[in-house]
Amino acid sequence: MKVCFRIITAVLFLGISLGSVRANALFQDQDVHMAGLVSKIKASTVCVGTYYYKDVPMTRFRGTGFAIGDGSRIVTNQHVVEGIKEKKLMFHLRIFHKKLPGKGVKAVLVAEDAFHDLAILEMEERLAPLPLAAEGTLKEGHQVAFTGYPIGLVLGLNATTHTGIVSAIAPVMLPSPHGSLITGDMVKYLEHPWDIIQLDAVAFPGNSGSPVYRIATGEVVGVINKVFVKGKKEYVLKEPTGITYAVPVDFVRTLNRAVKR
Repeated sequence: MKVCFRIITAVLFLGISLGSVRANALFQDQDVHMAGLVSKIKASTVCVGTYYYKDVPMTRFRGTGFAIGDGSRIVTNQHVVEGIKEKKLMFHLRIFHKKLPGKGVKAVLVAEDAFHDLAILEMEERLAPLPLAAEGTLKEGHQVAFTGYPIGLVLGLNATTHTGIVSAIAPVMLPSPHGSLITGDMVKYLEHPWDIIQLDAVAFPGNSGSPVYRIATGEVVGVINKVFVKGKKEYVLKEPTGITYAVPVDFVRTLNRAVKR
């Protein structure tokens, strides 16, 4: 009887030990995968802003962007570029990255989509482009991350990564219970609805334009957007929530196809 008990105990201990070893190996593999993925994404994620010798400071940060295509095109939010256009500083538009000159490189606006708040810039330099996920592959519950510059150039060109899951994929706007709350600008979003990605990770000012990518594949599934989407998704709320939103990458693909070669 005692022999049987000892054998059972030994078997259980061995099983637990093997399970622990396998779990540790799995966690280590996940760590190695994530570390490599973050390094790859950071190499393709940039600051978008201006450089003008009369400005104080001379370098001004407006948002985040990331390389696609052949590496010379940069995706960002349209409202990031709009702020530069309003100040008539488009000639001073710059892309900043550790691999680029300190004063940044000149960029030009080649396409913009105000309806989905997206813009594509082009520069002479090239960075490693990020792959775009195929349409319809993103699901609620998928683990994702996004990399960008949440407080701009304050801490230098050091991109930060946040992780979470896709908590919902839902319409950018819903019919209002009070028609008086709907403005003329909002009507077109009700007439031509589209879905946005809702995340449980927190984005900050400066993250606008950051790539959202699946941790499993490294493919970009969306573009971080807070201010623009909140004005549509949360227009019935007096106090905006802390929810982070992203524009699906499908609209990036469509806009990029529209650029004249």
